[in-house]
Amino acid sequence: MAKVTIPLGPQHPALKEPANFALSLDGERIIGAAVNLGYNHRGIEKACESRNYTQTLYLIERICGICSHSHSTAFARAVEEVAGVEVPIRAEWIRTLVAELERLHSHMLWLGVAGHELGFDTLFMVSWRDRELVLDLLSKITGNRVNYGVNKLGGVRCDITQEHIDLIKPVLDQLDESIKYYIELVTNERTLAARMLGVGTLNYDDAVAYGASGPVARAAGVNRDTRRDDPYAAYPEIPFNVIIDDHADVYGRAVVRALELVESVKIIRFILDNLPDGPLETRVPRRIPEGEAFSRYEAPRGEDVHYIKGNGTDKPERVKVRAPTMANAASVALMLQGSYLADVPIIVAAIDPCFSCTDRTISVVDYSSGREGTLDWQALRKYSIDWYRSQGIAFDDLSRRM
Repeated sequence: MAKVTIPLGPQHPALKEPANFALSLDGERIIGAAVNLGYNHRGIEKACESRNYTQTLYLIERICGICSHSHSTAFARAVEEVAGVEVPIRAEWIRTLVAELERLHSHMLWLGVAGHELGFDTLFMVSWRDRELVLDLLSKITGNRVNYGVNKLGGVRCDITQEHIDLIKPVLDQLDESIKYYIELVTNERTLAARMLGVGTLNYDDAVAYGASGPVARAAGVNRDTRRDDPYAAYPEIPFNVIIDDHADVYGRAVVRALELVESVKIIRFILDNLPDGPLETRVPRRIPEGEAFSRYEAPRGEDVHYIKGNGTDKPERVKVRAPTMANAASVALMLQGSYLADVPIIVAAIDPCFSCTDRTISVVDYSSGREGTLDWQALRKYSIDWYRSQGIAFDDLSRRM
């Protein structure tokens, strides 16, 4: 049978964000794969350099709608370290509470997407129904369902009252029953198991070599979780288990996420029962001194990394974000090797990708000369127009026709 190479994406029904996978096929079997990112150019990191730290905090939160609290907390922690500010303990516990609520809704979102990619839309409907309960709690606590805006430099902007606690605990009881159903479904439903077992394999050695992170790594037996290994916020005071599995495939990634739902509920209950008293914030100077900090955070998808460099002004000199999708994208090509074409959607979905988190650019490489240069906004716009003109698309002609 003839070997062919086909593109999957950047626009494809199985991909909710633009990414391209160049797949070499021998019949239905994948014998080669390349992952091509870089279709979302939002320039968030560069935009941060022209905004003050408070404005940047809310811009950083919009890197991703699902991991918004992850990004804002990682950024705030880095700025607070450079500023030499100690965050009040109650604020740290509230940050942790919102983090675990975010993990709940993120993992339930993933379960629904996984069910949808496998043709099991009942799981999609049920898990997203339960996810709504968590989003409603976040809305009542912070005022927002997606970008919560709970963080501020030096602490948090909203408190957890007894009324909030009385709202959260019954929902946790309800989620306990739903999570039992998810675990039963993932571990014992034969149709799901047949579609996930042995699909998209990534063994322990490859997971380490390729720098896999989060549930992708833990499903390959890598015992690594930033909340335990480099603890921050309230995690040093909270007992929880790091979920590890050794299936090293899509099935293992589903098991890890389902069992992490149990741990998140336990963590939230512990916080509600032991929330310390105290202030919600401490003052942070408007001008952050010279210095740099490297912040690690265990987002639902994996380790989120933020680098901040201050120069003594009210604006950061450099902001750099390494989202967990970037850590896991390198291993996708390996997971696809030897799989069937029909398995591609669930293999890609199993890393829980967020390409908006991953794609940011301020530079371009001229391959003819091998030189790399940084582009400002005007230069980037001119480069884009010239490139499309070279492809036969002239925006001036289009605008005159409209």
